[in-house]
Amino acid sequence: MTAPPPASPRERQADRSAARRNRWLTGPAVTIVALFGIVPLLIVLVYSFLAPAPYGGVQWKFSTDAYLNFLFQRDIFSDALQFSPAFLLIYLRSFVFAVITTLICLALGFPTAYFMATRPPEQRNWWVLLITIPFWSNLLVRTLAIMFIIRDEGLINMALMGLGLIDKPITMLYTNFAIVLGLFYSFLPFMVLPLYSSLEKLDFRLVEAAHDLYATRRQVLWRIVIPMSAPGIVAGCLLVFIPALGAYVTPLILGGGTHLMIGDLIAQQFGSGRNWPLGSAQALILMAAVLVALWVYVRNAAKGGKHG
Repeated sequence: MTAPPPASPRERQADRSAARRNRWLTGPAVTIVALFGIVPLLIVLVYSFLAPAPYGGVQWKFSTDAYLNFLFQRDIFSDALQFSPAFLLIYLRSFVFAVITTLICLALGFPTAYFMATRPPEQRNWWVLLITIPFWSNLLVRTLAIMFIIRDEGLINMALMGLGLIDKPITMLYTNFAIVLGLFYSFLPFMVLPLYSSLEKLDFRLVEAAHDLYATRRQVLWRIVIPMSAPGIVAGCLLVFIPALGAYVTPLILGGGTHLMIGDLIAQQFGSGRNWPLGSAQALILMAAVLVALWVYVRNAAKGGKHG
């Protein structure tokens, strides 16, 4: 093969002009990301290696106690370090709640998205509108609405007692059930919309061809529909799992402060705990765990792509 001819001075000048124009166009976005994304993270990183001040804030002296206190506590008499799994248990509880929420959203969101994608084109926008209606109100308002529905004097208990199915109210508020219900209600649209976007692009002629070849509905689902909609499934799971893992408002209100999750724990350190370094360390540990999980997924996905 012959080498391509060298670019003319006019072409090189055009390339430099295009690169300069692209830098100007991306400049505002890069500036916003740096100011409101990178700089705050750097501040949190610096704070995590400082000592806490007595009444909030930090003392500007290097300390790794924030990371040490995540797993260990000092004995008040001997000053010896003792393993304390309290924070780990809260992280584990948050992880379990996030996984359960993601699975429930996937189990209910996939049929919903499939139903929307199989409607006539002129009806699909209306279904999307109905799914996005919860976003029209604040998350706090939606969470309070759930609280009023599931409390002892709420709509569900009053209806069951009115029908004579129960004699006394069923305790649902301030339980793990209430937290998972609130998370599911808050993040279900984040699962439905990516799934709908993938299923809408699905060539349903493949489904018809599979039925013509005597494939059962289960075979069509597992061998055609789910593999073809895998990008939407992954995107929906990530969009639900990550915010559910660090949720703050929902567990605070529906859990009554007795079922802490990571978001509540970090907020306590910056609030009543007045330990900003520990709160910064906990936030960074959470972010690091999420990044590691995403890295493992991307690496495995890349290997799967290489192997076909």
